[in-house]
Amino acid sequence: MKFIVCIKQVPDTTEVRVDPEKNTLIREGVPAMVNPFDLYAVEEALLFKEKFSGEVIAVSMGPPQAEQALREVISMGVDRAILISDVKFAGADTWATALTLSAAIRKIADYDLILTGKQAADGDTAQVGPGIAEFLDIPQATFVRKVEELDPGARVIRVQSMWEEGSERLELPLPCLISTVKELNEPRLPSLRGKMAAKKAEIPVWTFDDLDVKESDVGLQGSPTQVIKVFPPPAREEGELFADTEPDEAAKIIADRLSAKGLI
Repeated sequence: MKFIVCIKQVPDTTEVRVDPEKNTLIREGVPAMVNPFDLYAVEEALLFKEKFSGEVIAVSMGPPQAEQALREVISMGVDRAILISDVKFAGADTWATALTLSAAIRKIADYDLILTGKQAADGDTAQVGPGIAEFLDIPQATFVRKVEELDPGARVIRVQSMWEEGSERLELPLPCLISTVKELNEPRLPSLRGKMAAKKAEIPVWTFDDLDVKESDVGLQGSPTQVIKVFPPPAREEGELFADTEPDEAAKIIADRLSAKGLI
């Protein structure tokens, strides 16, 4: 079986910077990591490979430095990886990103299951996974918290999809796409052998010319949504200390002030 995992390299949330002119995240020179939600998708794909044999392929779209993220998942056990990188892909929104990734997956071909994290930590839209499924015209299940069964013979997968209240059991024909949540599994740590393999791995880079896409459909030019303005939240006002106040009196003061604001 062939499992494809889409991963993203995201900036460390403590080091996020924004380009004031383009209103996009500055990624160059910023500490980065594999999107945490994607690691659950990687782990589930590796569990499938261990049970059914086959191949796990990681795909990432991003700048050249995103190769680091692909090497990290190779160290976990991923068989091979492909980086989608070209200046023409820069500035893509979720629509253009999903279109580009789906073109890469279409080129890989003969896949059985695509896995993604539920969302990216730097965007929180949860739109790319479903967008890929739509562009490929395959079934999808989002926010999967449990895989009840993967039946290669019957070509179906049965999962539990998490909702705000409870969950839903779904059966999907293969090939299909699932997006995963942290309740699904516990991602493994890289092994020493895996780290050695990751260092030696050759990661091909597919550019605009390698994919069957139009320039008008990708990158900033192909993005129907754009960020108009980015600004930090207002700074919090300095709090008030009641260090020299008796606990009961401090509690009464706080309660009175909350009540005056209509909060209790």
